[in-house]
Amino acid sequence: MLNQFEITGGSVTGRDHKHIEKNNQDAWTWIKTDDVLIAVVADGCGSSKHSEVGAKFGVKIVCQTIYKILYDPEYEHLSPIYPEFWNLVQNQCLEMLTCCFKAMGGSKSETVNDFFLFTLIGVVISGNSVVTFGIGDGHVYVNGKPNKIGPFPNNEPPYLAYNLVETSLKDADPSLLRFQIHNIEWIDEVNSILLATDGLDDLIRAENKKMPGKEESVGPVSQFWEEDRYFKNPDMVRRRLFLINRDLSQINWEARKVSKENGHLADDTTIVVIRRCGNG
Repeated sequence: MLNQFEITGGSVTGRDHKHIEKNNQDAWTWIKTDDVLIAVVADGCGSSKHSEVGAKFGVKIVCQTIYKILYDPEYEHLSPIYPEFWNLVQNQCLEMLTCCFKAMGGSKSETVNDFFLFTLIGVVISGNSVVTFGIGDGHVYVNGKPNKIGPFPNNEPPYLAYNLVETSLKDADPSLLRFQIHNIEWIDEVNSILLATDGLDDLIRAENKKMPGKEESVGPVSQFWEEDRYFKNPDMVRRRLFLINRDLSQINWEARKVSKENGHLADDTTIVVIRRCGNG
């Protein structure tokens, strides 16, 4: 059934991170079978030392947990359209994260804060439903309609791993630390889905700006689900983001001056796109 959908994605390190030689703290992954499609993007906390580690763990753990629950006969009465499904996903993910930081040793709060703070935005397509979900900020587009999640007060997004340590956010609004359902759609009514970390904000603002070193403009977000090239070449999303974000220097020998053009994506930017085949 899900052969009617195609999927692509890519990520680029933000300009601010490149300039201080910091890793890309985003991550993304998906699982696609004949009857299930699960995709997740994550954004590691910028102030953490190694949050890219948790982000990469997180997308894998969440994807695999959802997949296993969907195929487990014990939970056949549950569906991603119900909060009970996400409570189960959350509990099992937290158990695995707990195993990870226990194996790493040291202070629990220190290990969690250094390695395991990341936001999550994802989608599950199974049966007749398409469900987008998440914890923390990011972007979801369904059939071209944007849904921006966040920002949160004091620029403090909730993180899944906050459930494992004491935080003021847990005391203020514990519901924020649970998986939230963002959209529920019938599968027959969905033609395109885009998931992105909050770095997409920079791309949206740059829509009418020129690509560094080129005359063409960056263009709208819709290009990623409308244009066939992003699905024909599995590296094309990353390549486009790289070209949007490259820094260029050009020397004018006569004037003895160096002109510089900066990339447009200050923050790490990650995009995963799903569309119905032949919908470009």
